[in-house]
Amino acid sequence: MKKLTPIQKKVALENGTEPPFDNAYWNNFDEGIYVDVMDGTPLFTSLDKFDAMCGWPSFTKPIDNKIVIEKIDMSYGMFRTEVRTKNSNIHLGHVFDDGPEDEGGLRYCMNSASMRFIPLEDLEKEGYGQYKSLFDK
Repeated sequence: MKKLTPIQKKVALENGTEPPFDNAYWNNFDEGIYVDVMDGTPLFTSLDKFDAMCGWPSFTKPIDNKIVIEKIDMSYGMFRTEVRTKNSNIHLGHVFDDGPEDEGGLRYCMNSASMRFIPLEDLEKEGYGQYKSLFDK
């Protein structure tokens, strides 16, 4: 198992939430992919990232719908849809229906602590070369 920082452990393993506007990727708009902090499964691309002005990284969709699972979350007196990774079963965040309508209307509001960003120029070196073609203009 990967050694996690305290905030990664709190968020990914204990269903926590990191502070808005005070996390690694809320304002990162570099080209690349976001992978599961535990097992490296590709989760999201910068191509589907948008500024939802909420303080967390937000995406219109995952790289592949089969790599995430959604669960009903009624914690804190709210009715939400939690997003977890299928393989490592870590908590990523929640999905809401207030995303860009022209992109399907969903907002995958994720925690930076549950992901690792791999810049486009490092995809090959990091073993994710097959995802470079997504960025061909």
